Amino acid sequence: MSAPTAGAVPVRAGGTWRVALRRLLRRGSAVAGGVIVLLFTVIALAAPLLTPYEPGSAEWAGKITPSSVPGPGPGHLLGLDSFGSDLFTQLVYGARQSLVIGVTATGLGLLVGALVGLLAGGLGGWVDTLAMRVTDVMLSIPALLLAVSVAAVMGRSPVAVMIAIAAAQVPVFARLLRGSMLAQRGLDYVVAARSVGVPTSRIVFGQMLPNSVGPVIVQATLVLATATIEVAALSFLGLGQADPTVAEWGRMLVKAQARLESAPHLALLPGACIAVTALGFTLVGEALREVLDPKTTR
Repeated sequence: MSAPTAGAVPVRAGGTWRVALRRLLRRGSAVAGGVIVLLFTVIALAAPLLTPYEPGSAEWAGKITPSSVPGPGPGHLLGLDSFGSDLFTQLVYGARQSLVIGVTATGLGLLVGALVGLLAGGLGGWVDTLAMRVTDVMLSIPALLLAVSVAAVMGRSPVAVMIAIAAAQVPVFARLLRGSMLAQRGLDYVVAARSVGVPTSRIVFGQMLPNSVGPVIVQATLVLATATIEVAALSFLGLGQADPTVAEWGRMLVKAQARLESAPHLALLPGACIAVTALGFTLVGEALREVLDPKTTR
């Protein structure tokens, strides 16, 4: 059985994960964050059932005037946007776009970053040196600037946005897992396994890796919050989805700028959706970090 280490929870040690889950469910902030994330996930998945309209439809454009935008009324729960589309429909489908891209980008960044960290921390030597110099270069570039650069080179598409956001997350996951792996290498159970001839691959994948994933899981949850904001930011900067019929919270903010005085709700509602979604992931991530901290699990 693996030995516990600082900063990681051994996934095979007497149901530690089950204990952590029970502790998590007793925290009000974790429950609140989970409810927020679950609510937006359900909204994103059930978007076609929640509204009879199509996103990006401008069939009510004739009702828009230079000085006013129709507010809530029959058939339109939140009114129309500045282009004559149903505002509620845009928000609902915007949740799908933001969550799908944010979660996929985080998963991609986690996969690549964990692979780099695993190789660097498990093998060491020149592999570790090379991997860490590359991640140092990437970390020297602000995350949003790196994402903007990648998105600008690859063009306006959901795939480009996913890769851009993932690229900014790779060095964070790589260094985190590498640090956790290095903390494991000098422990007694690893030294003992090597002394009796256990293959390196078995030690790395069977012992060191399971005991190092706790901090990475926590970081992935926290990164989901920033990924949601970055999706909106790239869209706001004109680097998001090129199809104008696709609803995006960031694009809705851009469209609302010209009507901030006459119809401020056009900016407040998508902005609130972005902030609340990010808050949900942050609450869950912070609670996870607390319950998986060995100093608080005793």
